[in-house]
This record gives sequence, structure tokens and C-alpha cells, in this order.
Amino acid sequence: MPNSGAPRPDAPRDAPPRPVLVLASLIIVAAVANLNLSVANVALPAIGEAFDSSQATLNLVAVGYSLGLAASVLYLGAVGDRHGRKMLLLLGVVLSVPACLLAAYAPNDTVLVAARILGGLSAGMAYPTTLALITALWAGQGRTKAIALWSALGGGISLLGPVVAGALLERFFWGSVFLVTLPLAVVALVMALRFVPAHANESVEPVDNLGGALSVLLIAGLVLAINFAAVPGEGTLVTGLAVIAVVAGAAFFLRQRRAPNPLYDLHIAARRTFWVAACAGIIVYGAMMGSAFVSQQYLQNVLEYNPVEAGAAILPLIVMIVLVAPRSAKLVETRGARTTLLTGYAFLFLAFVWMLLFWGEDSSYWQIGFAYVLIGIGAGFAGTPASHSLTGSVPVRRAGMASGTADLQRDLGGAVMQSVMGVLLTAGYASAFNAAIAASPEGKDVSDQVQSELTKSFASAGEVARQHPQYADQIVAAARQSFLHGDDGAYTVGLAAIALGALLVFFMFPHRDAERDLLQHYSDEDSATPATGRQR
Repeated sequence: MPNSGAPRPDAPRDAPPRPVLVLASLIIVAAVANLNLSVANVALPAIGEAFDSSQATLNLVAVGYSLGLAASVLYLGAVGDRHGRKMLLLLGVVLSVPACLLAAYAPNDTVLVAARILGGLSAGMAYPTTLALITALWAGQGRTKAIALWSALGGGISLLGPVVAGALLERFFWGSVFLVTLPLAVVALVMALRFVPAHANESVEPVDNLGGALSVLLIAGLVLAINFAAVPGEGTLVTGLAVIAVVAGAAFFLRQRRAPNPLYDLHIAARRTFWVAACAGIIVYGAMMGSAFVSQQYLQNVLEYNPVEAGAAILPLIVMIVLVAPRSAKLVETRGARTTLLTGYAFLFLAFVWMLLFWGEDSSYWQIGFAYVLIGIGAGFAGTPASHSLTGSVPVRRAGMASGTADLQRDLGGAVMQSVMGVLLTAGYASAFNAAIAASPEGKDVSDQVQSELTKSFASAGEVARQHPQYADQIVAAARQSFLHGDDGAYTVGLAAIALGALLVFFMFPHRDAERDLLQHYSDEDSATPATGRQR
């Protein structure tokens, strides 16, 4: 029986020269992108206070980085396949420096959102290239192990972001959290220059620039439409963004069917081990990032953790991902990706049930930490098979497509789930606070302006409480209850998404032996179909 990790017909040898240093370089580059992704969540309450931001704006600050990365990753993956993955990787690391500086010293929250999107674009250059290079430079079980280490260490480092950010917020201003990756970017740049090969099985096919532009419009329109859906008075904007997403999506599909050199090969994307793994990964990473986005605000707003405590609270998640991901690689080899994915989904489902039932106004830390343990185990098991199935289903010349899709799993999943959960949090918070005002004996004395400030965000309610100390206890208590009402809705939709993903994997993803047969069939098909362009 063919092994699922068997080399593709156009694959290189099992590992590049100096494999440890090459992999370490790629993991550190990925860490630069991952840390920038995660540092904002713990700073959201401080940012809200600094700029008196609405909850909708805070949602954009959190999701802006994922938006920039998700919108660009398919296009830039193809650019790397054609023009040089190492070059694109280096450009991304360099661009991350001004993006971090702009975010750190943004004069208002609008500039901060723009800086976050720019940072996501820089990550779109660097991050997908790391997985594409692993796919191009490793083969067989070596590739599976490299992906597991890349997934575990990259994910673990990213989740250290809240811990480091919390420590910085205790001593410095809110913008300091965006400066944390600058020293690491310098190290990543030096190591990548020295150890990463200049070229690795790249294509000379021209890039589908029109398809790339349409993919950007599709993803950006979708994510922004979701984010603005709960903002009062923005119905026209939401409709316009939704129309852009739908039209761009239809045009993208038609373009990919007809283009001689499609950005996204729909024939490959239709392979069962590819599209099911892609959907499964979107839900896994989306659930993890969405829960981190909501929970960091919950810990500080409701439980009154300081930034250091809130950042450190997530440590069990990091530990479990790092411990479980290597075991996930072994389980993929022995039991197949389907079993490994379902194991991860089971732990994620339990985590969201736990958060929904046991995270309240007076929850103890063991209740908090246990949920993070479950999330870490779930993400640790599910992350490796999702990426492994994608890279195993494509020829190496399409490594950028596989890595771009793997990044979409995380970044589109994160952007969509953070957006959806953020919208439900915003709407639930505002609805509950409006109800609390209506039920209060003093409710008739609350002006429309004050009511708007109270329902805008938890930070705004805190500011109103400081301005009216005689009502401070009532306002803060109502804000906490309203936040809990909103986050219950967010966790419920996360739970539904996880259940849907588990059903998709259970019914649609092949069992181990069938998976190996399919991967061998795809390998034979690719070897019998010559590429339209040479490789270099």
C-alpha cells in the first residue's frame, strides 16, 4: 500500500542540505508573522480606552491583520512560485518593520486598522512562502515531521504574543505590543538570507494577475461585510461590500476555469483530500482565533485580569499545541488524517461547550485554564493533518497553491470567525445593555448620547462610569452582564461551526487506506500530465 507521505513525482530529495538550519529559519520567519497576528488581542481594552473606540472598530483592529493576510495569500503564493519564494519571503520580513512601527505610533484607530492590514500584507509575502518551501524542499515522512514542527513551534510562538504583550502593557504604552517582533524580524532576515535556498522547484508559468486581483476583492469584501453587519446605519456599505464579494467570487471562478495558467487550479482543488482538509482547517483555526479574540476581552473586562494575567492565562493552550502536534504527525502516518482531524474536533467541541457553560462573572482560573487545555489539544491534533493533506494532494510546482490554502485555513478562518464572533459579541452586548437601561428605574433619565456611549463598547461604558461615579457600580455591573450575553452568542456560533466541520470530515474525508490510494492516484495523474511551464 502506498504511503501517504510518499514523494510526489516532481519532488526533490527527502530533505535539503543543512535541514535543521533551513527549517529553523522558516519557523522563525513564520513566528514573525504569527506574533504580529496575536499581539493585538490582549491590547484591545487599552486601545479602546486610548481612542474611545467602538466595539466594531476594535473588531477591525483585531481582524485587520488576518484580513490583509487572507486577502493576499493566494495571489502572493503564486507570485512566489513564479518569481522566487526566497525573494518574496525576504520582502515580507522587511515590510513587517514599517508596518509594526506605524501600528505602534498610530495617531488614531483608523490609522491603526490600516497599519494592521499593511502588516497582514507583509505576512502574506512571508508566511505562505515558509510552507511552500517546506513542501518543495522535503518529501515523504520528513515533510510530515517538518510540517508538524512548523505548525507546533510556529503556533506556539504566536500564542506567546499575548503573554509578551501583557508584560509590555504593564510598563509601557499600548503601542509597545506592536514593537515586540522587531528584534525577531532582524534574526529572521539574517537566517533566511544565509540558510534558505534561493530557488526550489519554482514554476516559469506566468502569474494570473487578474485572478489574483479578483481573489483580493472576494476575500476583502466578504470579511469587511461581516464586520460592518452589526454597525448601525451601515446597511448600504454592507450591501455594497457583499455585492463586491459575490461578483468577484463569480468572476474568479469563471477566470480560473478559463485561464491557461490559473492562479487556483480548480481541478486540484476539487480533490477530496484537498477541499475537505481546506474546509476543516478553516473551521479549526477560525475557532481557535475567534475564541482567543473574545476570551482576552472577557478576562480583562469581566474578570478584571490585568494584561499580564490575561496574556499568561493562555499558556496552557501553547503548551498543549507544542506537546500534541508532534504526536499528531505520528497519528497521521499510522491512522490517517481523518482520524486525527476528528480527534482534534472532539477536543475543540468540548472546549466550546465548557466555555459556554462554565465561563461566567466569577469563574476561577482552573475553569479558564481547562478550556485552553482543550483548545490546545484540539488545535494540536487537527493542525498537522489539515496542512499535510493539502500539501500531499498537489504537485510541487503548485506548492504555492497548497501553502496559500493552508494559510487561508488559518487567516480566512480567523478573519471570518473573529468577524462573526465579534459581530455577535457587539450585537449581543448592545442589545443586553439597552434592555438593562430600559429595565432600570433611572433608565428614563439616560440621554440618547449617553446610551449610545454605554452600548458602543465595554471601554466606552467604563468611561461613562468614571464620568458618573454615583452610578459607576451599576454601569460596570450592567456592562459585565451585557458582555457575557454577547460572548455566549459568539461561543454558540463557534460550537455550531465545529459541529459542522466534524460532520464534514466524518462523512466526506476518506479513511486511511482510501486516503493513501487517492494520494497515489493523484501522484500518478500529476506525473502523467506535463506541466505547462518548466521548473527551475
